[in-house]
Formats: sequence, C-alpha cells, structure tokens
Amino acid sequence: MRSFKTLAAAVLLSIPAMAEAVGFGLSVRPQFRTEITPMPDGVYEVKAIGSSAPVNYWCGIGDYAIRSLGVPNNQRIYIWRAYEPGVRTVQFSLTPPPGADTKPGYSITVRKVGANMSASSAQNYCYDNFIMDTF
Repeated sequence: MRSFKTLAAAVLLSIPAMAEAVGFGLSVRPQFRTEITPMPDGVYEVKAIGSSAPVNYWCGIGDYAIRSLGVPNNQRIYIWRAYEPGVRTVQFSLTPPPGADTKPGYSITVRKVGANMSASSAQNYCYDNFIMDTF
C-alpha cells in the first residue's frame, strides 16, 4: 500500500511536466520575438527573431502599436512593404499604402502590400499557442 501511494504521488507530480512536453496543458505560450525599427513617414520595420511565421510579424507590430504607440485597439495596421526573405523584414504603417488593395481578408499574410488587420487582432497572435509557418 505504501509503494502504491508513492507511485501515485510520483505520477501526479509528473503530469504537468509531461503535459508541457507534449505541447498542451499549463501555461504554454510561444515566445515570439521581433525587433521594431521606426522608419521615416510613420513606417515601422519588423524583423523576426527565430520564427519567420506571419503571426510573428503581426504579433510584433500589434503589440508595439498598442503598448508603445498607444493606438486604439481598432486601429488598422497595414503592410507597407511585404516580406523580404533575405532580410526577413516586413514594413507596417498605420496609414494605407497608396494604390494598394486594402480590403480586409481572412488570410494571415505578410506577402501582400495593403494587407491589414486591427491592432488588437494583430496583438492577439502573441498569445497563440500554435505557430503557423505558412505564408
């Protein structure tokens, strides 16, 4: 009986560690990391560190816009210059780029100038538990 209690306690104590190892359970949160560089004319360049998944760029600019620039949650953020594979950067602006199609869509892309979403939608990708590595 004593060894059963010890075994049961060991199993119960190891469940949280096993849950995180398999990718579910307690406070699992990806660590999106970006560098934001203000450019001239209200443009911000986002460089991904680690994952170059589109959600990483949107998370970076959304979080920066809300926390550092103090924009309202419903402020639209637009891709000013699309993803560049060699340098892994995307440029965003709070104003639409001239001549670009800015109709909101359902795709999470960083390859289309004019693609946009609200600042809060972009920031919410910081709390995603799943990184999509597609463009």
